Amino acid sequence: MTNPPPSPRLNALATAVPRHEIHTAFIDWATPRLADERVRAVFARMTARSGIDHRWSVLPPTASGGSPVAAGGFYDVPGLPPTSARMAAYAEHAPDLAMQAIAALGDALDPARITHIVVASCTGFVAPGIDQIIARRLDLPASVERVLIGFMGCYAGITALRTARHIVRSESDAVVLVVSVELSTLHLSLADQPEPLLAMLQFSDGAAAAIVSAAPHGFELGEGRSLALADSADLIRWDIGDKGFEMHLSGEVPGRLREALSAPAVREQLFGSGDPPPLLAVHAGGRSVLDAVENALGVAPPALADSRAVLARFGNMSSATILFVLADMMARGAEGEGIAIAFGPGLAAEAIRFTAHKA
Repeated sequence: MTNPPPSPRLNALATAVPRHEIHTAFIDWATPRLADERVRAVFARMTARSGIDHRWSVLPPTASGGSPVAAGGFYDVPGLPPTSARMAAYAEHAPDLAMQAIAALGDALDPARITHIVVASCTGFVAPGIDQIIARRLDLPASVERVLIGFMGCYAGITALRTARHIVRSESDAVVLVVSVELSTLHLSLADQPEPLLAMLQFSDGAAAAIVSAAPHGFELGEGRSLALADSADLIRWDIGDKGFEMHLSGEVPGRLREALSAPAVREQLFGSGDPPPLLAVHAGGRSVLDAVENALGVAPPALADSRAVLARFGNMSSATILFVLADMMARGAEGEGIAIAFGPGLAAEAIRFTAHKA
């Protein structure tokens, strides 16, 4: 008789953001780029209704305290910095922010026990990778196994948790360090239309770190679910350009999500039979995205309160965002059955079931 596989748990979760707040500065920079006064008025209404109060950037303030788009800031060069300069900034700042999140794990992290590292990041490239840099800074042995999940977009945080779960189920003694670090503010572009400016308005920098093992405390991680919507490849897209990664986020996304999540076949694929579980950790991809999910699932506003709180305090930090939502749930002592779900390029959804046990 074979022993059942261990039950992987999300034992601990910590987050970190930079100290430079840039949300208002971006709005002040973006508004004059819209030539039509009526379009400016619409943009102002949309920013006011964004559900975002703060966004953070690793890019340092100017000598006079100005934002990255101010005179003397990172973006104060003709035609904006090339991709090479942005990747140099990623190589400098991404490891530091990742290490801040790891340090915030406190006593939950024992580097001597780490057997695997799973790192998710889609806003930059560096080699040796963030996984190797983290291992070196933590002075981990060379035998620690590493997985780097790159360029998947906002749902990569779910993929990282699922990967850690698979590792623990196959190796009962495994202790997996999961890290997501995203520097979305490295990818400002010279848009002069409302749609791309509103897309850039969502994004922020952040990092999260987690421990996943078979230790019997924390959120129990269940099965994963995946879904790719047909005929939607161009709705969310990252293109690598000469002036950074060019984000395309269609205004059709909320409507397509609402339509998809209202379909019985899609709901069964993501949630199984029955209604969605009571704990909903939904990627805070924007107010309209959360509104669409709430409407399609027919849940009351408090169901997405954790996601809306993360959006307000931090904006959309790509793959790290869903981990921030789960961190808020853990911090408030949430109990019961849940699902974490994130949306990203494709248009696709990735999800993982979890159970928050009573402490």
